[in-house]
Amino acid sequence: MTATTEFTIGSDASCSDGVCGEVSRVVVDPIARIVTHLVVEPKHGRGSSRLVPLDLLEAAAGDVRLKCTTAEFEHLDAAEETHYVPADDGYAGYGPGQALGWPYYGLGSGGAYGLGGMESAPQTLTDDIVPYGEVNIRRGDRVHATDGEIGRVEGLVIDPRDHRLTHVLLQEGHLWGRKEVAIPIASVTRADVGIRLDITKQEVHDLPSVEIVPPKL
Repeated sequence: MTATTEFTIGSDASCSDGVCGEVSRVVVDPIARIVTHLVVEPKHGRGSSRLVPLDLLEAAAGDVRLKCTTAEFEHLDAAEETHYVPADDGYAGYGPGQALGWPYYGLGSGGAYGLGGMESAPQTLTDDIVPYGEVNIRRGDRVHATDGEIGRVEGLVIDPRDHRLTHVLLQEGHLWGRKEVAIPIASVTRADVGIRLDITKQEVHDLPSVEIVPPKL
């Protein structure tokens, strides 16, 4: 039997010299069905999420261990980018942020106002960075059988030799009848908008249960 590597999305990730964060999502080539990267997010917002090539994965029994130092981790490619969105349309032909004016006081209002909508701060939007042609898989993504939603993604099983996905780990059922199952990747038809299967809810339910190690809190 071929050895496989199983991990739960949300597991802690450690470098050779210390903890670097937790696995927040996984990047997959949906055509080849190969995991290409893990996305590791530093805890408590300390630093930026990084795209970790799967070649750096050393072990994943419970927690994920990487074959790099924390300093090397911080130099990996960013996994997200932030855009600053102007709060208004500017003033008198100038773009947002280009027109600056001293506050003035309107009669009767007692309020101070700046030109060009300076009272509104720009907003930020953060987008995931995903290599072209690849997709994200997150813990909690919905899994749909042919006859409806069946559960949520908990993690993945991969072949460490070639990084191919072998199973999607799923929490199936409702509160009192919930169990964890491993869905063969051959039953997955799409992974770009949740996980789509070519089997029914009953066929998923009939799969043998597996033990999924929950991420540490």
